[in-house]
Amino acid sequence: MNTKPLANTGAKPPEDMKADSKANSPEDSKVSSPGFWDEQYKKNHFPWDLGGPTPVFRRLAQKRRFKPGRMLVLGAGRGHDARLFARHGFKVTAVDFSAGAVGLMGQLNDPSFPVEIVQADFFTLIDKWNNLFDYILDYTSFCAVLPSRRAEYADLVTRLLKPAGRYIILAFPIGARPGGPPYSLQPDAVIELYSQRGFRLLTREDPSDSVPDRKGYEQLIVLKKI
Repeated sequence: MNTKPLANTGAKPPEDMKADSKANSPEDSKVSSPGFWDEQYKKNHFPWDLGGPTPVFRRLAQKRRFKPGRMLVLGAGRGHDARLFARHGFKVTAVDFSAGAVGLMGQLNDPSFPVEIVQADFFTLIDKWNNLFDYILDYTSFCAVLPSRRAEYADLVTRLLKPAGRYIILAFPIGARPGGPPYSLQPDAVIELYSQRGFRLLTREDPSDSVPDRKGYEQLIVLKKI
């Protein structure tokens, strides 16, 4: 694994990821409303969606990096990554609070490898989900949350994972990109946020199989709940 900081490629962070919003303030409350995201789906404007499984996650699944278990996908969108891991033997629950996302997930669900689809604000998931999951998978979910709620998000992940559970995040977009969503982040800050909650870093990697427009702006991080 490459544990060096990401190199500065000199390229500009991808602007096509930005949701269709006039407000760029990190405290723009619209991103905390399902209506904001429903509007993106109504406009067929979801540039965070790759149109299929994330290549980095596909590699992890195909190489059996993780033993099948119970997995939660937060902010699952159309559910490509949720279905990927379901096809590889994981029992997957996919959560999104956008009715548009949940509707599309339902249409794409594979009855041979079904994903449990839940429409909910993941910050309000009930206590019966505590310590339930072996894995939490995250791509473009953490970065869609207001930066002021990142500690709350980390508390949620801590609450939902079993002891020794893994938090698998493809951290994006790295840098100091203004506005959002997606809101920029720094991998070291993500690791520190979870270290404060008793997590241990297992691996971090600058993936060579990122999609071209995001190469150099994302890092795979795997943390273990202790």
